[in-house]
Amino acid sequence: MHIKNIMSREVVVIDKDQNIHDALKIMKKRKISRLPVINTNGNNEKELVGIITEKDIALRLGSSRYGNLAPSHFYISTVMTSDPVTVESSTSIGTAAKMMIDNKIGGMPVVDDGEITGIITKTDFIKTCHGVPYTDTLVKERMKTNLMTITPQDRLVHARRMIIDEEIGRLPVTDGNQLEGILTAKDIANSMISFRKVVPDKYQSARIRNLIVEDIMTQNVRTINEAATIAELSTFMLEENFSGVPVVDDEGLAGIITKTDIIKFIVELEEVI
Repeated sequence: MHIKNIMSREVVVIDKDQNIHDALKIMKKRKISRLPVINTNGNNEKELVGIITEKDIALRLGSSRYGNLAPSHFYISTVMTSDPVTVESSTSIGTAAKMMIDNKIGGMPVVDDGEITGIITKTDFIKTCHGVPYTDTLVKERMKTNLMTITPQDRLVHARRMIIDEEIGRLPVTDGNQLEGILTAKDIANSMISFRKVVPDKYQSARIRNLIVEDIMTQNVRTINEAATIAELSTFMLEENFSGVPVVDDEGLAGIITKTDIIKFIVELEEVI
């Protein structure tokens, strides 16, 4: 099967000269986490020049390099990833999934003959996870058990650094083995924008360092049992718009499973076919 059968044909883009506040508003409204970035040249033609994600925004807003710069002054061109990985619509599902894993990305613009014709994301792959073997494979067989976790009292700057260093999108927040919440790159991005709006510039640097995880984490986290199937997990992720889900057993937090883990499973299956 080719990705043209599962890709999203409606592509929401953003201009490189817009700001990250515009990007976050679009992402929230459309319930998406990445936007292809375009530039309109002298012939009024739109060319793909980059891609921007929620994680990119979160990491930039929390960086001391940008000091007290307001979100409205962060232009897309300074935050985006230039020369994004692209794929053609005729590419097989297995090949495209492996490209995502190898490049550690969550989505790729689909470009045919120099024109953006769609976008393929992890969510599009998750939609294919029904039937055997997805109904025969349990979450506990594919979840990560070597968890990186933080506590509610850890500083936000420490959590942000963990997300950067470990190249992950979320951190379970725990007290002992009990799950207290979850912190995502989206949480960090949204909180930083809100923070910069209400705190005077001269106090921002010091106060950001004093923010703790408990201040912005998501509480009352939805979880999935380790005995659920990958098919059940996929449906759950699609219904709740989750990219990662903490996994529990009878004793508490047992692991975490993300869309990336499912994509790796898809790659394995496609290599067997």
